[in-house]
Parts: sequence; structure tokens; C-alpha cells
Amino acid sequence: MNISQAAAATGLTSKTIRFYEQQGVIPPAARAANGYRIYTEQQLEVLRFIKRSRDMGFSLEESRALFQLSQDPSRTSASVKQKAEQQIQRIDQQIESLQQMRAMLETAVSACRGDQQADCPILDQLNGVADEGERLP
Repeated sequence: MNISQAAAATGLTSKTIRFYEQQGVIPPAARAANGYRIYTEQQLEVLRFIKRSRDMGFSLEESRALFQLSQDPSRTSASVKQKAEQQIQRIDQQIESLQQMRAMLETAVSACRGDQQADCPILDQLNGVADEGERLP
């Protein structure tokens, strides 16, 4: 299977597949006589696993470690669960941070009249200026 077919089969881009190959996530693809990369079903399975892992927010290194665990018959589900719980905690922290950003932006948007005047509380907040003209930290 060539790289464009592999991309279609895995939901990854050709560029991402080449990057993963360069990073050693999958072994280098064999080359056809025309120089095109040829991917095996085993390589596609690794790519699919990594994609699903990345879709859950795991880093490439974490995804690689999870794949290695999936191939290790002596692994424990407790070690995998711990990694997943840590990822949930990171996601929760990201959600909290995004909610704070949203609240700040909502406050600025609600203070903006959105009319033809140059005065803009959104830009004032971005420039670090409070309502009374004082500088924010």
C-alpha cells in the first residue's frame, strides 16, 4: 500500500506518516521499484493505534509507550489505567484553563458596544488597560 492509500486507511496525512516514520514510530517503509513507500498491514495497525491515542490527547511519546504496552504480554492493566487517569487530569486542567479564557473573553465582549466608535474594551483588555485607564499586570 502506498503512502496516499495508507493515509486514507489510517485517517492520517501523508506528511504525518512520513514524520512518524522519521521519528521511528514505525520502521522505515520498504520502497517499490519506482521509489514509492510501501506500507504493510502491521505498519498501518501501529499508525491507527497512534492516531487513536493522539485523538485522546496523548503525546507522541506517550502514544508510543502505550503501543509498546499493548505489545507486552506481561503488562498490567493498572499501569495502563494510571496513564489514562493522568491524561484525564491533564484534560481537566485544559478544560479549566479554556473555561477561564472563555470567561475573560465573554467579559470583554459583553463590555464592547460593537458600534462605529474606536473605543474597544476587548483591545483595552488585550493591551492590559483597565476600565479607568490604568495598566493591568
